[in-house]
Parts: sequence; structure tokens; C-alpha cells
Amino acid sequence: MAAPVKKTVELFYDVVSPYSWIAFEVLTRYQNKWNIDLKLKPFFLGGIMQGSGNKPPAMVPNKGAYMLHDIERLKQYYNVPMNQPSDFAEVAFKKGSINAQRFLTAVSMSNPDMVEPVTRELWMRVWNKDEDIYLPESFIQAGVKAGLSMENAKAAVAKIKDSEVKDKVKERTQEALDKGAFGSPIIIAHVDGKEHLIFGSDRFPILAMILGEKWEGPLVEFSKCKL
Repeated sequence: MAAPVKKTVELFYDVVSPYSWIAFEVLTRYQNKWNIDLKLKPFFLGGIMQGSGNKPPAMVPNKGAYMLHDIERLKQYYNVPMNQPSDFAEVAFKKGSINAQRFLTAVSMSNPDMVEPVTRELWMRVWNKDEDIYLPESFIQAGVKAGLSMENAKAAVAKIKDSEVKDKVKERTQEALDKGAFGSPIIIAHVDGKEHLIFGSDRFPILAMILGEKWEGPLVEFSKCKL
């Protein structure tokens, strides 16, 4: 008997987004249980916000205050070691994540099997250790710690300014906008020739329904970055 065909699930994400980290961890935990072909697609959240006319939650005082409590609860429930950066405004708005997303894109083009661990390490830097994800040396450190060779990490950093990488990030960001994105994360489930868009990290039971699978909770036993 032939093996069941895997259903494709795309995750569009930006490492500046803590909610994207949750979606990333849950989907990587479920990819074998649900037999899905998970496509990790780093895009630029700043371009999504501008293109969709949306505003960051932290720009609304009550939402910003709520996020502090929300992240702490989600941290415990999903077993994802998130800690608020000491200066989130500097991380998100002054430095931004475009360099990080270009670095991940360069990695995806040269070492696609390393996108998951390198992405996770960038999240660990900014949302766990309160470390930089803007400078070239930060990307080299993250890449090597995730398992890239020093040579490959430096090569990916060198490609951040290449037009091929820049264009790929723009293309992927526009792709997400064309699919209806207005924030991060965006999950696209491909089922029976149709695309189903899901926003955020709190609708996994709905995703399971769409895929014809069962939601069994956060599967913390499969966590690759435990508290």
C-alpha cells in the first residue's frame, strides 16, 4: 500500500515576532505526527505591516500591556522559553529584522536543511537571551551554534546584501500579502487543491480540522528548546 500523500503547510514568519516562534515550534513538533510537508518561509514583517496597512500591537498601549502577560502564559503552556527583550522598541523598530530575514533566506538558498535550527537559534538570541540579531557577527554566532560550518555561516552573511537574496525576501513578502497576510505568523494549508490561510498561533485546532488531523495539545515532550 502506498504511503499517504503529505499535505503541504507553509509557515510565513519573522523572528521579531514571538507568536511566530510558537507557531514554528508547534508545527515542527507536529510535522511527522500530521504527516505534513512543512515549508518554512521567512518574510519581512515590516513589509507585511506596511503593505496591509496594519500596525504593530505594541503601538496600542493596552495591547502592548496585554502581550507581556500573554507571552508569559504562552511560554508555560507551549514550553517555549520566551523572555521579553529589555528594549523591544530598539529590537523591533530601530534595528528591525530585515537583516535577520535576509540571513535566513540566504541559508535557505544554500543550506535548506539548516533553516529550522538556524531560525530557532535566532529566536533564542532575541527572545530568550536578549542578544543582538542585527549585526553580521551575531548571525555568524547563531549559524555556527545551530550547526552551520563557519565557512557556510560567513557565506550566508556575505549574501545578505546580494540582490538575489533581497529580491527573494521581497518576493516572499509579496507572496504572503497576495495570499491575504496582515501580520505574522501566517500559515497556509494546502488541501485538495485549495489554500487555507490561518493567522496567528492560537488556531491549531482549526488547522487540524482543515488537515483532517487531531489536535493533541502543544506536544511539549517533542520540544527542542525547553524552558
